[in-house]
Amino acid sequence: MPENDTAFGPRDPLVALVLLTRLPLPRLPDAAFQRQARVVWAFPLAGLVVGGLAALAGVLALHAGLPAMVAAGLALVVQCAATGAMHEDGLADTLDGLWGGHTREARLEIMKDSTVGAYGAIALVLSLGLRWALIAALLPVAPGAVVAAACLSRAGMPVLMYALPHARDFGLSHGVGRPTARACAIGLALGLVLAFLTAGHETVTGALLGALALAWLARQARKRIGGQTGDILGASQQLGEIAILLALAAHL
Repeated sequence: MPENDTAFGPRDPLVALVLLTRLPLPRLPDAAFQRQARVVWAFPLAGLVVGGLAALAGVLALHAGLPAMVAAGLALVVQCAATGAMHEDGLADTLDGLWGGHTREARLEIMKDSTVGAYGAIALVLSLGLRWALIAALLPVAPGAVVAAACLSRAGMPVLMYALPHARDFGLSHGVGRPTARACAIGLALGLVLAFLTAGHETVTGALLGALALAWLARQARKRIGGQTGDILGASQQLGEIAILLALAAHL
């Protein structure tokens, strides 16, 4: 059976890392990217790498005697460096576009503009501040929570890709394509397993709160621009991560 027709490809985790991070990776053959819509099952594995690096940096900072707030800040720096802050950029563009324009066309144009407006700037300040504070609270007692949130929040991205049509006929999300229901289900299951292994049964509440955040964003995206874009997917990761961290912190 050709690799493009299989549920799992040997290079899928690497392709997922190429799509969702800016980590130095070996060059992959063009054939590996012909099944981009199928590699979404491996998105939680990209979260495992990003969250694992961030948690490791935070734990090492704590062991070096640095305060929890400083350690959490360093963990955030590692996350942003690993992803090139692409999800943060998506959040800012999403808030600027969805609430900064009065028509579908205007909103999409604003989202395409690289300039950050008031809505986007406020969203970045609040989201980074919330993540910073939550990671600072969780890192000393449950560093695995950082990993769990990174995995679960990326498991939700393919669900939006499957549930919503493309708002544009170009862009990163359009180029990846629409995943299959099977790939989405595998990704969700993998995200839940990884989250359970790294943070325990408390991740059930986190998954539910993350699902609510995802559903809210999906409703707004459908209503205001008629579907999803790469920016919407990035925003879903950020909102999902915050929701999951909030739920996990509530169990402390």
